[in-house]
This record gives sequence, structure tokens and C-alpha cells, in this order.
Amino acid sequence: MRALLWLLAPLLAACAVTSRGMVVAPEPLAADAGAAVLREGGNAIDAAVCIGFVLAVTHPEAGNLGGGGFLLVHTARSDGLVDARETAPALATRTMYDGTGKEGSLVGPLASGVPGSVAGYLLALERWGSMDRARLLAPAIRLAEEGFLVDAGLARSLERNAALLRRFPTAAAVFLPGGRAPAAGTLLRQPALAATLRRIAEEGVDGFYRGRVAEEIERVSAASGGILTADDLAAYQPKVRRPLVGRYAGATVLTTPPPSSGGIALLQILAMLPPEEFAALPPVQRFHRFAEAGRRAFADRAAHLGDPDFVAVPMARLLDPIYLAQRKASIDPARATPEIAAGGTGGSAEGESTCHFSVVDSAGNAVACTTTLNGAYGCGAMAAGFLLNNEMDDFTTAPGKPNQYGLLQGENNAIAPGKRPLSSMTPTILLRDGRPVLVTGSPGGPTIISTVALIVLQISALGMDGRAAVGAPRIHHQWMPDEILHEPLPGALRAALAALGHTMRAKEGPMGDAQVVTRTPAGELEGASDPRGRGKAAW
Repeated sequence: MRALLWLLAPLLAACAVTSRGMVVAPEPLAADAGAAVLREGGNAIDAAVCIGFVLAVTHPEAGNLGGGGFLLVHTARSDGLVDARETAPALATRTMYDGTGKEGSLVGPLASGVPGSVAGYLLALERWGSMDRARLLAPAIRLAEEGFLVDAGLARSLERNAALLRRFPTAAAVFLPGGRAPAAGTLLRQPALAATLRRIAEEGVDGFYRGRVAEEIERVSAASGGILTADDLAAYQPKVRRPLVGRYAGATVLTTPPPSSGGIALLQILAMLPPEEFAALPPVQRFHRFAEAGRRAFADRAAHLGDPDFVAVPMARLLDPIYLAQRKASIDPARATPEIAAGGTGGSAEGESTCHFSVVDSAGNAVACTTTLNGAYGCGAMAAGFLLNNEMDDFTTAPGKPNQYGLLQGENNAIAPGKRPLSSMTPTILLRDGRPVLVTGSPGGPTIISTVALIVLQISALGMDGRAAVGAPRIHHQWMPDEILHEPLPGALRAALAALGHTMRAKEGPMGDAQVVTRTPAGELEGASDPRGRGKAAW
């Protein structure tokens, strides 16, 4: 029955079609706020900034002020990638988690990197936006101050994560009133968060990275054994990077460069699965070859990737057509090839509670933004009304030790002050004739890469519409462990993949929460929000 429901999921995706701008976000109030910005004449970047701040209020498991992410922008004038990834504090060392047990890099302020989201949103607004900062933060301030009704999805999320939140009295007071997760329909107010948002609206970057908020972060961190300081906040700088650029099925692909591994892995997977060839394959071979392409991309990810400001990333080699043709030729259609090698081990992952949103305006400007706290509700500690991340777990915390999502850690991803941990976030935009035809991304840790790759393949090679692609079942292979992680699949398909030598492991719960905007053959914009989540397409 579960498999049937997943196969029918394309019919259930939240979908909308319009000739105007389109917003698709993982939480309805955020989607509505972004759509209102577009209706008032704001552009896609304005709407994205508004959505990002609202998600910090209404989607607290992943939307954030205390985390980081990547914001990919396309305009008629320029393309750019705002890297707002968190950085390691100045006092961080490569051995700082020795002797701290499993929780050292996961729970409490010692697990937190320097937050980047606020600086990233404001940098994007300054460079590409058109509206007043105070206007764009107003919906978030209102929702934090006046409150909003907890929906069923948030109620379940708070219940699942209540044990973490109870360990931190400030967080428990906000999210577990009376000691219990609020029921659906409960009004959730966050006055301390409203005060911080108001400071950002009035003072910009300084309202968060200097003064009272930065001092409060330092106080909370020091009180619980952390090392974040106000000086770390003042020193933080987001970066504008050039997007990675590729080609697939006649479209230009814009995606994320390091310190995200997502873009390189995506372009490698696509290169190993040419559109005409992929479309001609029977379903078992599509899944088999997709898994094998993922195996090879993740092996390379493990060996070579890290923060490009600290390590030499061989991007030209990894994306060289001759090299990728060799990798493709090594795929055996008759069996899995677990002996695929990498030059080392490494990696990181964002938690299931990462979130993504996509925006296209009527002028053709587009934003794909993925942001995260890492684990759900980050490290659990709260300062100035918002949760701090636990992104330090995305570094190498000990040689050969997998992080919380099972990915092994390598030397390129070792902890160093000011360094950004490797990421899997993969916000992606496809263009034809300079116009966006697909804007997408997803949460899901390392499965982000597989989710985005499958959506691109299904739309560009198989001709699915956005709703069908978002709802289709997903699989994932990340090289180590050697297995296909999968959503519910028909028994015959699972058996056929196992017969090819694959170890099959059913995933507990859904894989990803993609938010997709596509352009229809008629030139209209179609928004599709993943039926696995609680999002909305709005215009």
C-alpha cells in the first residue's frame, strides 16, 4: 500500500501554473509572503530574502538565522552564488572533539559554526534586490511577534525532537510550552526572535553580527562550553562565487561550486547519463545506472572536495569530458561495481531538516536557495530567539569516523579556523535561451544530490512535468556504505536491482522535500511542491 501511495504521489503534489512569477517553498506562510512581494513589484531576489526570514519563524527545524546555506541567482545581467556557509570559530582545532563522545559535534554550542544566513540574505539583497530591507523582514517580524498557528507537520516535528529541545531551557520554553510539544492549531509566538529580526531590519548586518545579538551568542556559547565569540560574528563574511556551469539536454545548468560538493557531483552524474541514452533504457537499467553514476560521483567527492579557500579542488579534472567518459565506460550494465576506488575518504551532509525554496519572477530572474541548521533544530541551544546550528559535525571530527549521516571524513575536510565545512546542498537552475526552465533543490543530507539529479533527469531526459518529477520515487547511492537507499519501490524492481548485485535498503521516511519551478511549453511557470512535505506553490 505504501508503495502504491508513493507511485501515486505525482498526483498529490502541491502544484500551480501561472504566467506571472512563481514561488515554491516548504512552508505555506513563507510561500505566501514571497508571492506577495512579487505581486508588489519586487523581483525574485526580494521574494527570496523575504521567504528566508519567514522560514526562520515558521519552519524552525530548518529555516534559520543561526545556520547557513547557498543562494543561487540568475538575472539578465549576471549569475552568482552567494556562499553563506557557516565557518569554524577562531578557537576551533582539528582535535577539538577528541574525548567529547558522540554528541560533542552535535549537541550544544560547541557544535555550532559561525552563522551565515543573515549575512548571505542581506548581501544578495544589496547586490540584486530592489526593495527596502524593512519591508522584506516585516512579515517575519509580524509572525514572530503575533504568532502563527502550528500545523500538523510542525507539531509532529517538535514531538520527534522534544528530547533535544528539553535539554536547553530557553528552547524548551519557546517550543515545548508546558513541557510538551504544542498540538496542531496552537498559537506559537516568538517575541525574542521578533526583537532580533527588528534589529536586522533597522541595522542590517550590524544588527546581527555586532552588538547585543553577537554578545548574546557569545554568552550562551560560553555558558555551555562553546567557543563562539562576538569577534567570530564580526569577522564573518559571505562570499559571492561563480556558479558551476554545465550542459544537459540542450540546457545550460547553473549549480553550486565548492565548498558544496553538490554541483560537481550533479554534473558528473548527468555526464554519465546522456539524455537520449537514459530515456531509451528500461526502468531497471535507469535505476541501476543512476546508482552506479552516483557511486562514482560520491567516490570522487570523498577523495577530492573541501573548502577551496583551504584546499586545492581539482574541478577541471573532475569535470573533464574524457575523464567522465572513462567513468561512464566503467559502468557494467549487468552488475554493480563496488570496487570503484577513490583516493581517500571524506564528506559531509546536511540533515533532513535542511530546506529549499525556488523563485522565478515575471522578468525571468530566478533564485534557488538551500539553507540549513544541519540536524533538526541544530544543536538545540538558542540565543536571542533563534537556534544555533550543529554544522561542525560536517567537518572531519576524527579520522575515518563517519558523521551523523554515515559519510566518511577525509583530510581535505579537516577542521581549521575560518574554514567552511563541505556541503551537499545543490540549488540548481537550468536555462534555455537565457530563460529559466527549471529551478530546483532539496533538503536531505547526501540524498540532496540524488534528489536534484533525478529531477533534472526526469524533466530533461524523460519529459516529465514538474509535478510528476517531484512526486516520483527516489533512490540514492553514496559509494560508502555500498547500498541503494530507496523509497518504496515495486517488489519486482527491487528484486531486479538486487539480482544485479545491489544491496537494497528501504529508507525510513521520505527522501527530500524538493521545491520546483518549471517553464511549460506554452511559456507559463509551473510550481510544484513536494508531496513529501508541507510546502506550497504560490503566485
